[in-house]
Amino acid sequence: MKTAVYKAEERGIGEYGWLSTRYSFSFADWYNANKMGFGTLRVINDDTILPENGFGMHEHRDMEIITIVTDGVLTHRDSMGNIGIVRAGEVQIMSAGIGIQHSEYNNEKDSTLRLFQIWIFPDTSGIKPRYDQRDYSDDTDAETLLVAPIGNSRALSVHQNAFISRLVVETITPLTYTIKSPGNGMYLFVVDGTISIEDNTLEPRDAIGITDATSVNISAIKKATVLAIEVPMQ
Repeated sequence: MKTAVYKAEERGIGEYGWLSTRYSFSFADWYNANKMGFGTLRVINDDTILPENGFGMHEHRDMEIITIVTDGVLTHRDSMGNIGIVRAGEVQIMSAGIGIQHSEYNNEKDSTLRLFQIWIFPDTSGIKPRYDQRDYSDDTDAETLLVAPIGNSRALSVHQNAFISRLVVETITPLTYTIKSPGNGMYLFVVDGTISIEDNTLEPRDAIGITDATSVNISAIKKATVLAIEVPMQ
């Protein structure tokens, strides 16, 4: 097993008034040649958006874009005519494919919106754009599969051999995450709480990249929520 720890305070910082964000990998005006992604995982942005603000209409191509809302309400609009209202506990996915324009907005008057936006390179370019969302707020399992390759009916579909799971690790019950596709790497991002992996202690918003492993044992020092992002490494 090979590991690389990414501390929360080492992330890029973006402060734009209406938007406060932290970049796990190079994005926008923040560039770090050593942080260009993890395998086919290209972006994890940790966004806080003030009321009545958001990202206006803009275009993407050939990218799988996953948004996980943790607080507030997100309004999505796109050039295919979709209007999605995504609340805390819900996840949306958009395949940009040959090109799609969209906006992501906090239309609420007095509620701050917090979300993670994740970009994954697709395994096929030039596909037809698509949009989908699903509510996972009632799922209470220790491991909830949020995103999986096309054809997996238990989760939102992604055009890549990639999996995103939400893990809830209790202090009295360690959790073992098993790689779902041999050869994939794991990027574990701590949303809240404190965990221990291979003698590494990870606090909120810390992350660890793991390769050359078939499983990983996760212990909680403080009850934790973790995003497990499993992706091909090339």
